[in-house]
Amino acid sequence: MTHLDVELKNLKNDMLEMFELVLSQLNKSKEALFQFDKDLAREVLVNEKRVNGFELKLDRDCENIIALFNPVAIDLRFVLACMKINSNLERIGDIAEGICQFVLNIKLDPEKELLEKTRLLEMFETGAIILTDVMTAFEMEDTRLARSVFKKDEILDQINMNANESVGDFIKNNLDRINQSLYTLSIIRKLERVGDQCKNISEEIIFYIEAKVLKHKPRSQKQEMPGEGS
Repeated sequence: MTHLDVELKNLKNDMLEMFELVLSQLNKSKEALFQFDKDLAREVLVNEKRVNGFELKLDRDCENIIALFNPVAIDLRFVLACMKINSNLERIGDIAEGICQFVLNIKLDPEKELLEKTRLLEMFETGAIILTDVMTAFEMEDTRLARSVFKKDEILDQINMNANESVGDFIKNNLDRINQSLYTLSIIRKLERVGDQCKNISEEIIFYIEAKVLKHKPRSQKQEMPGEGS
C-alpha cells in the first residue's frame, strides 16, 4: 500500500466519522423536539462546534493530499468529492442546530395535532434514512444506493409542498399557537433542505466512482442505472 493509499483510507474513515456525527445531530434534534428536551437541544448546539471543527480538519486533509501527492483519475475525483460532501454534511449539521434553536425558543410543548398534521415525524425519519443511505453508499461505493436517494427525497418534497395548507388549517383553530406553528413550518423547510444536501452527496459519490457529472440534470436521468466509470 502506497503512502497515498494510506492517506486516502484515513480520509475515508474520517469522512465516515463526520457522517456519523451529523446523523447523530439530526437524530438528537428530532428527540429534542418531540420530547421537548431543552437540555438535549443545548447538547446539539454545543456539538455543532465539533462539526465545524471536523469540517475544517477534513478540508485541510483534502488540500494536503492534493498538494503533496498529486492524485489523478479516481483518486483525485475521490478527494474533490470529499471536499464537497464535507461541506454538505456541515450544512446538515447547521440544520440540526437551527431546529434545536427553535426548541429552545418554543415556550409550550409541541402540539401533537400539529406534528401529526404536518407529518413532521415522517419527515425526520425519512431524512435520517436518506442520510444513512448516502453514508452507506459512500462507504460501500454503491452508486445504485446513491441513486435511490433521488426517489426517496420526493417524500420530503411532498410534505414540504403541503406544509403551508397543513399549518394554515391548524392556525385557524389554534390562534394561541401561532408562534409554534410558524416554528414548525420553518423546521419543515429545514428538513426539506436535508434532502437537497443528501442529493448533492449522492451526485458526488456517482461523480467520483463513475466519472459522471449529474449536476443540473433532470431527476429522471439521475436515477438511470450506472454505467462504466474510470
